Amino acid sequence: MKHPLRSAVTTTGRRMAGARSLWRANGMREEQFGRPVIGIANSFTQLVPGHVHLHEIGQYVKQRIEALGCFAAEFNTIAIDDGIAMGHDGMLYSLPSREIIADSVEYMANAHKVDALVCISNCDKITPGMLMAAMRLDIPTVFVSGGPMEAGHLGERALDLIDAMVMAADENCSDEQVARVERAACPGCGSCSGMFTANSMNCLTEALGLSLPGNGTVVATHVNRRRLFEEAAALIVRNAERYYFEGDDSVLPRSVATKAAFENAMSLDIAMGGSTNTVLHLLAIAQEAGCPVDLALFNEISEKTPNLCHLAPAGDTYMEDLERAGGVYAVMAELAQAGLLDTGTLTCTGRTVAENLEGVVNRNEEIIRPLDNPYSRTGGIAVLKGNLAPDGCVVKQSAVAPEMMVHEGPARVFDSEDDAIRAIYDGKIVAGDVVVIRYEGPKGGPGMREMLNPTSAIAGMGLDKDVALITDGRFSGATRGASIGHVSPEAASGGTIGLVEEGDLIAIDIPARTINLKVAEEELAARRAKWVCPEPKIKTGYLARYAKLVSSADRGAILE
Repeated sequence: MKHPLRSAVTTTGRRMAGARSLWRANGMREEQFGRPVIGIANSFTQLVPGHVHLHEIGQYVKQRIEALGCFAAEFNTIAIDDGIAMGHDGMLYSLPSREIIADSVEYMANAHKVDALVCISNCDKITPGMLMAAMRLDIPTVFVSGGPMEAGHLGERALDLIDAMVMAADENCSDEQVARVERAACPGCGSCSGMFTANSMNCLTEALGLSLPGNGTVVATHVNRRRLFEEAAALIVRNAERYYFEGDDSVLPRSVATKAAFENAMSLDIAMGGSTNTVLHLLAIAQEAGCPVDLALFNEISEKTPNLCHLAPAGDTYMEDLERAGGVYAVMAELAQAGLLDTGTLTCTGRTVAENLEGVVNRNEEIIRPLDNPYSRTGGIAVLKGNLAPDGCVVKQSAVAPEMMVHEGPARVFDSEDDAIRAIYDGKIVAGDVVVIRYEGPKGGPGMREMLNPTSAIAGMGLDKDVALITDGRFSGATRGASIGHVSPEAASGGTIGLVEEGDLIAIDIPARTINLKVAEEELAARRAKWVCPEPKIKTGYLARYAKLVSSADRGAILE
């Protein structure tokens, strides 16, 4: 044995008789002692459609691992449904749950000294939280998600969750129309069907090299998803043996998720037009991996990486369409042709990206545009800077209408999402306005709520091509329009966004990567001298502790 089993401290020696007795009570057989103990970090819950089917999957993965001679032990993390938590104070808990998920996986794996992990994730904060834990633990790990939901259908029309939300905000849609869409939009289990945060992150695990090809795109209900679970079970046993018995460090997460692998993930994200939330998560995961990346790197990569996909919300195609076109690796194959990927990086399969790309073809150039016919020559995500966001802010430019790429308008200022939503529904927002929602950042929220409800309301009222929205909060991957989030520094930290007054002109130039408050520096200095940080909104419990420890969005909103 080249590396001692972590679990050996609980399974060997006279003094561990009690621990061995407990392992036996857990179901460990005599022949499994001395073999790797595989932890299965599951995230089953009946509160999240992306996770309702994961209980049976966890047990199936356990059976497959144990058929190969190792003992497997399943445990669970929490999971929050952002769609159900949206639009009320439940959303305050969404981003902070990422840290609890990361901590809980670290706790369970280290307390019980498991030797390797299968991480069964799916929705928004679960995948990044588990990735953060995997980087901390640095033991053999394979990711396998529950898979995306199929698109809903109403007659010939394909639908997703956002159609229901936008139609609900549209006064021209009858209650009956909304009810029909509501019943059809989410037809079953899986992560919501567009290129939203959950699916973006599950696709990025492929580019990082920590999951099998197909992880991000094979739908939850397809037989090939079951094959992925079988392959993941076999792979984790093989990788655990390679590390502990053969001394092969190349299977460890930090050996796979190198700086080059993170740059590959960024390139893929930008080419696919992924969620802006991936920026937050990649920054946090890279920090845990010991190879921190700077927010500015997203712009550097975006400048040379074309946008090749317009999946919902940018277009009317879905994850199932991307899978039929060849999946994540077909997008990566297009990028590799232009030298935009480091194909020499290793993956958990034991093969390089280049080897995994062998035989991969783009089967539908309408879904995955070729390099000579992109949706745009630059990528789907842009980082803007200026006096309103000296440390940066993020926009999903692939979902912005052409007429809003450059915009100047008067600020309509709100100190909470709730106040902004009321103003939108009351018809107080008009074409040309720039809605500013502040004190919703990591500290100020606390928790950095997603602003899908305000953007859906703006779209539902037909203003998504006329109104911009700026916030120190964040946006759902399902958001479309000129929605600019992650403004840093945030208002609660004394950022310029906290100094904006009603009617101030704000200039946005996405192609130039700038965002500026058109107020003289002398006036801003006077406002800053008078500024007083508001009292914390929440003073007890987890969120109060989170607000004291969390960093800014431009650093991934990690805890310090």
